[in-house]
Amino acid sequence: MTAETEERLVAFVELLKTWQRTHNLVSPRTIDEVWERHVGDSLQLVPIGIEQKSSSWLDIGSGAGFPGLIVAIVLHDRLERVGLVEANHKKAAFLRQAVRVCGLDNVTVHARRIEALHDEFRGCFDVVSARALAPLPGLLELAAPFLAENGLVLAMKGKEYVHEEAAASDIWQFDRILYPSLAEGDGTIAAISHLKRRKA
Repeated sequence: MTAETEERLVAFVELLKTWQRTHNLVSPRTIDEVWERHVGDSLQLVPIGIEQKSSSWLDIGSGAGFPGLIVAIVLHDRLERVGLVEANHKKAAFLRQAVRVCGLDNVTVHARRIEALHDEFRGCFDVVSARALAPLPGLLELAAPFLAENGLVLAMKGKEYVHEEAAASDIWQFDRILYPSLAEGDGTIAAISHLKRRKA
């Protein structure tokens, strides 16, 4: 990690702590553990994205920027464009300020509902990521339209993943690799590829 990347991460965390005093961006009980609970958790997606040789990345339900903004900072020189989708206007305003403070010229914040962007960005992204957004069947429904050919969904899930995958498999065909989360003891990162809806 370069010194410039470290400076951007520090600037982002300081901005988050400042905004957190007046806005509920993350759970108050986790703000003192932001590096481990949020930044460290998000960083786990970076090597997967590098292996995928991704040039475009969309984070849906970005919240306070986890994991999408962290990925954008660390992979700034590798990713041609990053989209952060967050319908909550206060959180979207924070994300826009963070993008400015961190000098991320390849990042766009979309303060709209995820479904409203499907037609505009259909097939446009190599990776679609989400953290604690929705159960897997619904998450894949939201992510699938954005995926480029051979695109990858990175779903950051908790211990409920096994049951969610069973439900999703009734609707979707896909390959997946599971990575145990290093930040959340019972968490899982599901890297889902070759996503295709089953015929009715």
